Amino acid sequence: QVQLVESGGGLVQAGDSLRLSCVASGRTRLYAMGWFRQATGKEREFVAAISRSGAVPSYADAVKGRFTISRDNAGNTVYLQMTSLKPDDTADYYCAAARDYGRLADRHESDYWGRGTQVTVSS
Repeated sequence: QVQLVESGGGLVQAGDSLRLSCVASGRTRLYAMGWFRQATGKEREFVAAISRSGAVPSYADAVKGRFTISRDNAGNTVYLQMTSLKPDDTADYYCAAARDYGRLADRHESDYWGRGTQVTVSS
């Protein structure tokens, strides 16, 4: 069983940066980790994923070049560094964990979900 707790969301202006954190409990070194987001009235969408070792990241086209996912396995934490934020990035951001990296990165599914942290980008 894995529990995920996100933090770091907030209200920022367009062009600003923000870093989200997700602290995981359980045997998280066995899991690939990722971030998804859901804007009001829209379906949840994949943002980024990272392999168990941290060596293989994957990004949605909408955030490529602006967001960076990383993980600290010693601290059981995964981060999402977001730069050049746009109003379209406004959403609830969810941390995710899956045994299979492909489940996150390719099929955009997850075994576990956090409760989310809200990010609002004003224009």
